[in-house]
Amino acid sequence: MRFKRVAAAAMMASLALSVAACGKEGDPTPSGDGNAPGGAKSDTCQSSGVNFTPKTDAAITGSPAFDKIKSAGKVVIGVKFDQPNLGYKDAQGNRCGFDIEIAQYVASTLGIDKSKIEYKEIASANRETAIKGGEVDYYVGTYSITDKRKNDISFAGPYFVAGQDLLVRKDETAITGKETLKGKKVCSATGSTPIQRVRDEGLTEPENIVEFKTYSECVSQLLDKKVDAVTTDDAILKGYAAQSSAELKVVGKPFSTEKYGIGLPKDDKALRDYVNDQIQAAFTDGTWQKIYDGTLGKSGSPATPPALERY
Repeated sequence: MRFKRVAAAAMMASLALSVAACGKEGDPTPSGDGNAPGGAKSDTCQSSGVNFTPKTDAAITGSPAFDKIKSAGKVVIGVKFDQPNLGYKDAQGNRCGFDIEIAQYVASTLGIDKSKIEYKEIASANRETAIKGGEVDYYVGTYSITDKRKNDISFAGPYFVAGQDLLVRKDETAITGKETLKGKKVCSATGSTPIQRVRDEGLTEPENIVEFKTYSECVSQLLDKKVDAVTTDDAILKGYAAQSSAELKVVGKPFSTEKYGIGLPKDDKALRDYVNDQIQAAFTDGTWQKIYDGTLGKSGSPATPPALERY
C-alpha cells in the first residue's frame, strides 16, 4: 500500500494544512501491538507513559519569556507534526514522540500542565522567525544547534545527538552512501541543515536538489519514484522506514553530527540556564531515558543522554 494511503488521507484531512503530509506513525494511546498490515506502524499515537507533574514552585528571575508564560497560564511550543516517533500528530489530533514529550517535560518544569500547552506547527525555514517574533515561547523539533542560528536565537541542550543519513527505496542498490549521490535526485526540507550540507558539499548537482516544506512530502516523492533519496537525520529516517518497512530502508552510513537543541529567545540567558538545568536533571534521574525508550527507542536504536553545551 503506497505509504499507507488510507492513514495518509485521514491525517491530511485532520491537519487541514496547506502542505501535503503523508508521513505516518504513532506513539499516546494504545492500539494492540501497534502494527498494521504491510509492516507499517499504526497511525494511533502512543506515549512513553512518563508522567509530567508541573512544578508548583517554578521561578526564573530576569526571564521575560518565563514572565510571559506565567502571566498567560500557558506555553506556546513550536513543533513538527509529521516525524514518526519524534514529533507526530495522528488522525485523531493526538501528539506524540520523543520531541513532543521533551517539550511537555520542559513545560512541566515551568509549572505548566500539558493540557495548557498550545502547539504550533512551524516549518523548518521559519523557526528562527517564529522564536524571534514571539510566535512561540520555545521550539522542540529536531532543531540542530548551529553557530549561524545562534545569531538569531539561543539553544538549551543538546538533548539528543543524531547523524545525517539517507532514506531510499528497498530495492535501491546504487545508493550506498553520500559519495554515490551524483546524478541522483535528493530531497529534504526547505531551510534544513541536511539539504544545505548536500548543497555545500556538492553531493549531487544543483538541479537534482529537491526541497519541500516537510520531510513527509519528500517521502511521498521517494515512494512515487520522483526522487531517489531523502536525506535528514537518521532518527527521523528510521521512523519513516519503520512505517513503510516493505518499501523503504535507511542506508545506515551517517555523515554528520546533529546536536538537537531547544530553541529559545536569544537574549533570555536566565531561561536558557534554567532549561539546561532541567534537561540535566532529566538525564540524571532517568526521565530522559524513559522518554527515549518509550518513543524513539522503539526504532530499535539505543541511545544515552549527550553532554550539555552551556554558554
